[in-house]
Amino acid sequence: METPSPPGRVEPINDIQMYFETRGEGEPLLLLHGGGGVGANWELIFKSPPKGYQLVVPDLRGHGRTTNPSEGFTFRQSGRDVLGLMDRLGIDRFKAIGLSLGAKTMLHVATQQPGRVEAMVLVSATPYFPEPARAIMRGLTEENHSEAEWTQMRQWHTQGDEQIRKIWRQMHGFADSYGDMSFTPPYLSTITARTLIVHGDQDPLYSVQMAMEMFSGIPRSSLWIVPHGGHGPIFGEMAGRFAETALAFLRVSPEE
Repeated sequence: METPSPPGRVEPINDIQMYFETRGEGEPLLLLHGGGGVGANWELIFKSPPKGYQLVVPDLRGHGRTTNPSEGFTFRQSGRDVLGLMDRLGIDRFKAIGLSLGAKTMLHVATQQPGRVEAMVLVSATPYFPEPARAIMRGLTEENHSEAEWTQMRQWHTQGDEQIRKIWRQMHGFADSYGDMSFTPPYLSTITARTLIVHGDQDPLYSVQMAMEMFSGIPRSSLWIVPHGGHGPIFGEMAGRFAETALAFLRVSPEE
């Protein structure tokens, strides 16, 4: 029996081959997954495309079916990749939801080309890496992942075990990265998109203070602190509520 082909397509963007899927009809809504994840993870939130939206759902650089010929990963370059994809699709202005790695990518997108992003939802983002996060990143070595983690990663990442090792090496390397994520208040103030910041109050990587700094710095921002929420507090029993809240925020017109 032949393995069914994935429903998306691949386009050359910058130095990578980027896999992405488009679903639904309407105004474009970009969905960016978290680190170590893939675009298909969003099906846990949106089982079908929301009415009035065309979802654009890529696998980010080096994740899933998207290549990464370099050993490194920067959020700045990931932002350029996303803008390149939207250029390739002929999409000038769009809305977006980003989770963790995807949310940090969106900070770069929204500062590199502010006029492109009409509204966005940032889940478990941070303006910079605080020391508690760096300590956790230092422990993310290739050797300390369980068989269950390997099994899950092999389901998502189709380019072999070396691809998975590279992702984990890159996450480990974030511990010593200082220039890539360095969003000062003046830098955040250049974001023109309406922004909803969603953050768990028990996030082990980024404290609520990180969310407060973004809320204070981004001019047209709103803040939702999820009680008892960890990192990425939008799945499981929160999925329906998050989808409803995020879509309601995105649908508000600028005049309202």
